[in-house]
Amino acid sequence: MESDGMEHGDFAYGADAAAGAGRTAISIFANRAHVRDALRDDAVAAGARVQFAGSLADIADTPDRPLGDVVWLDCPLIDAQGLAVLAGLDMRAATGAVRLVVSTTVDALDDIYGWMDQSVPLLLVDPGRVDRVIALARVMAERPAGGGVRELSDDDRMMLMRLTEQVGAIAGRIEKLAPGGPAPAAAMPPPFADAGVGIGAGGRPAFFAADKDRPADLPEARLVRRIIRQRQLRARFFDGDLFADPAWDMLLDLAAARAEGVRVSVTSLCIASGVPPTTALRWIGQMVEAGLFTRACDDNDRRRAFIELSDRAVQAMAAYFREVALSGPVPV
Repeated sequence: MESDGMEHGDFAYGADAAAGAGRTAISIFANRAHVRDALRDDAVAAGARVQFAGSLADIADTPDRPLGDVVWLDCPLIDAQGLAVLAGLDMRAATGAVRLVVSTTVDALDDIYGWMDQSVPLLLVDPGRVDRVIALARVMAERPAGGGVRELSDDDRMMLMRLTEQVGAIAGRIEKLAPGGPAPAAAMPPPFADAGVGIGAGGRPAFFAADKDRPADLPEARLVRRIIRQRQLRARFFDGDLFADPAWDMLLDLAAARAEGVRVSVTSLCIASGVPPTTALRWIGQMVEAGLFTRACDDNDRRRAFIELSDRAVQAMAAYFREVALSGPVPV
């Protein structure tokens, strides 16, 4: 990783440290000075107390240093030092000692996701200021000052997820409207070719079982890929944001992959979700917690991990497709 040459971190400054004793304490580790400064400003704006801010070398050299309640690690590239820091913080977070947030890039995402298999860090990909502040607010809600852990119910987690998406969507629209803001992304061409679907008796797709007593199976991959393509076609005629449904898009992609016998990396699943990577990662985390997605490690390479449908999700998707096949046309 590139370093800005900074050898010593910045400790929480006297009066501020004393005055902020009742606030969530955060340690920031980033080799890029401008990122470190931005994170420090965001943390203060969110009401946190910056306990320490330094480079990755600071945590690598003194791995047992007090970290506070939350650790934010900026890791845009993967190298030996970064992997060592990741592994150490991952084990520390797994004990409940700290809440870990990692910001990275698309290129490094698969390696980081695969390497951090002990805890459940909050991952962000190329986050903007809105993403950073939202992430800080989330971890501060989950982990108040003093190292305690606030358990959130499933309803609370879903409400927080929806609120996060709404705030992010509003911020994104404001950014597009601002002078000089980014232009709306062009619609991506559908990546899948049309798949012919035969129709059997009763108007059902021919590859669905006609026997109601037969255990439900996932449909053939070509049907699921056709549904995915049809969903993507909507973005040619309407604003794609109107149809953002990352949970369903990821369920469809994993169902197709399972039928094809292929494995899906976290980066590929983020792309399939149709939403920004940071948003997709939040949904992946939620789906894992809900027992619908599972993490599968690569036996040959610890740095790689894949996302798969859980057995519960497979049964639910199979039952859904079977019910649709018996009752009417294939859905989009």
